[in-house]
Formats: sequence, C-alpha cells, structure tokens
Amino acid sequence: MTTYWHSVSISFISLEKIFDSLIDSFIDNKVGIADDFLSTRLSAHLKKNLIDLFQEKLMQNAGTGNKIAVHNKLIRSDMIYWLDRKHDNLYENEFFDLMDNFISYLNSSCYTGITSYEFHYALYEEGSFYKKHIDQFGNNESRQYSMIMYLNSDWVEDDGGELCIHHSDHLQNISPISGKSVFFKSSELEHEVLMTHKPRMSITGWLKTG
Repeated sequence: MTTYWHSVSISFISLEKIFDSLIDSFIDNKVGIADDFLSTRLSAHLKKNLIDLFQEKLMQNAGTGNKIAVHNKLIRSDMIYWLDRKHDNLYENEFFDLMDNFISYLNSSCYTGITSYEFHYALYEEGSFYKKHIDQFGNNESRQYSMIMYLNSDWVEDDGGELCIHHSDHLQNISPISGKSVFFKSSELEHEVLMTHKPRMSITGWLKTG
C-alpha cells in the first residue's frame, strides 16, 4: 500500500512539472507549450480512436460559427468528432481525467475560474488547412483558453501542418508533434493551421467559464 501511494505521489509531481512548463511558457510568451503533456501510451490510443472514427465515417466536416455552422473548405478543411464522457471510452475518459487535473491546478495556481471544457478530435487530410482566425466567438465569451494536443508520431518539417501563431510583431510556427500541448488565450491570438502534406491529427478544445 505504501509503495502504491508513493508511486501515485511521484506521478502527480511529474504531472505538476508538465503543467508548470505549460503555464510558465504561456506567461512568458502568451503561448504555453509542453512537449509531454500526453504520455506516449495515451497519445497512441487516442490516435487509434481517431483513425477508427474516420474509417467508420463518423467524423464530420468542420465549420465556423457557433449558432449556424458555415462549411467553407476554402477557409477550413479539417474533419472533427466531439469527445464526450458519455461515450464511455477508456482513453477519452483518461484524457478527461488529465484535463480535470490540469484545470484544478490552473484554477488553484492562477485563479482562472474555469468551470467547463469542450474537446474534439481533428483530422487534417493531406492538403488541408485552416485560415487565420480567432477562437472566441463575437457573441459568446465563454471560451477563455484554447488547447491543442497533438497525436502525430515521426513528424518532420517537410510534413507541414504547423500551427502558426500571429503575434503582434512576429509569427511563431509550432510543429504538431505527438504528445505536445499548446495553450493560449482564445480571445487574443489569431492563428492558422498551415497546409499539411500528410494526415495531421490532434485533440483541440477550449477551457470555458459560464
């Protein structure tokens, strides 16, 4: 029993270090990045879930807007599937447990007041992209922070598909490498997904208030 709780304690300390790296880099640069937010094991299982959903034709073309979705592949050409605890999927629930831990830590350390979240799988097939945009809706300010967790192993620069953040004085390109998480204010930073040259997979979502 003592060994078990010691192991749990070490595991949570490791998580705290990852959470701190995400939060500290956000404070420094308005964009938080943690390379190992998702474990190799969890990332692989979530990637398999996404691929299975695609093969079963359960993913839908993504749109823009929050009341009536507009589908325009000249702006956005990815496919999505919303995660939900009601699916009772072992690995989705493990992901939600991780997010619950992160939000608890974020609220206690930064007083952000996050009360809920929403996440979906995203698949960008070869040649897909998402033009420059901002994540918070003009008629709804509940989205406070955007988060992206990547599921792509063996990614190289020539594969494209970088997340391009538009800072006021420079562009920041972030490679979509498996396990990496990106975190930023939904209302502040315009960003885009550059054209990908092979299938690009992620979990994308928002931490919300209200």
